Parts: sequence; C-alpha cells; structure tokens
Amino acid sequence: MARNVEAVLFDLDGVLVDSEPVWSIAEREITEWLGGTWGPQVKAALVGNALDEASRLLLEFTGADRPVSEVAARLGSRIAELFEADGGLTVQAGAAELLAGLRAEGVPLALVSSSSRRLVEAALRLVGREHFQVTIAGDEVTERKPLPAPYLKAAAHLGVDPARCVVIEDSPTGVRAGEAAGCVVVAVPDHQLVTIPPGPRRHVVASLAAVEPAWLLSLAA
Repeated sequence: MARNVEAVLFDLDGVLVDSEPVWSIAEREITEWLGGTWGPQVKAALVGNALDEASRLLLEFTGADRPVSEVAARLGSRIAELFEADGGLTVQAGAAELLAGLRAEGVPLALVSSSSRRLVEAALRLVGREHFQVTIAGDEVTERKPLPAPYLKAAAHLGVDPARCVVIEDSPTGVRAGEAAGCVVVAVPDHQLVTIPPGPRRHVVASLAAVEPAWLLSLAA
C-alpha cells in the first residue's frame, strides 16, 4: 500500500531536545544585563525565534539601547556554552523511540532548526545525527521561520513534495512556517509556555511519546 507521507521534518529545540530551560537561563541573564526584568511574558514571546529575532525582542522588552548584533553575539555565546556543557541538554520523552521507529520504516528525516549550526551540532551528538538525511541550521538560510523557506529547502534536498511531508514543531513560529510550506503539522507545545490549537492539517499532541509512526505516516493526503 502506498504511504501517504514521504518525509518527516523535525524542529529541534523543544521537540527533540528539552533545551528551553537552557535558553531560559541565557535569556534571563541577557534580560538582566540589559536592565530588564525576566518573566513569563518575555519567555512566551521568545519561544521558537531565531537568535537575532530573540535579541531584537529582548531589546524591545527592556528598552535598552544596544545593537542587536551585540545582544545576539552575547546570547548565542552563552547558549552555546550551556548546550555543550555535560548535562546541559536532555532528549525529549518519546523522541528517541519515534526517530528509531521512523528510521526502521525507511522514512527520510530532516532536522530543520532556527538555532545556529554550532547548537545543532551539539544537539546532534545527543540525539544522533545518523537519523537524518538533511540538517538545516538557522544561520544557513536567508529566510527563517515563520517563513516557509527552511522547510521548503529541506523538502527540496530530500526530493519530496512538501504537501506530503509532516512537520513536527512546538512553537507558533514553527507551526506557521510548516503550514506556509504546505506541510501537515504536528504540534507538541509546552502548554506552560504557549498555546497552539488544532486546525486544518494541524494536529496537537501532548508528547512525542504519544505519537506512533503508523499514525504519523497516515497524515499527509
């Protein structure tokens, strides 16, 4: 029987690795360095954004007069230190099992992240780069999420139709990117940070541990 799904395209932060606590440490430090006060509103706004956009938002929240490039460099350096530290990252529940199950089915997989290549490489050492035929980092594309370009690039590299791809995301920014690319989206939001409702060609699950490969591969039409 023909398979509906040609490929599965994974976000990284919050989907495969539990990196939001690491990002929160660095974001809080940078917020305080800029003279601002950290809080849930700031965190929710930053989820899923690339480094430069997160830095711009921090400047907006704090009202500090600093170049975005300076803030991004400081934030990126601190996050990289935390990513590369022993015990800095953990794999999300169900991620290893889902990756192994899809790989056993011979499904092409891509990793499509807004994080820099340095952060992606640190996470791949934990998650396992052998699962992915394609990996795309945020500093390797000119148009970033929520624009569809990163996911369209991944589909093109895999030689598959975006409409027959499933994107797995945890943030509204990433969901918009996947949907704009024409993919089916499975959202795995951290409900303490963001709310993502279900919608046309969008499914919401509590955890990757609840996702079976057979169900995932039945989604795209």
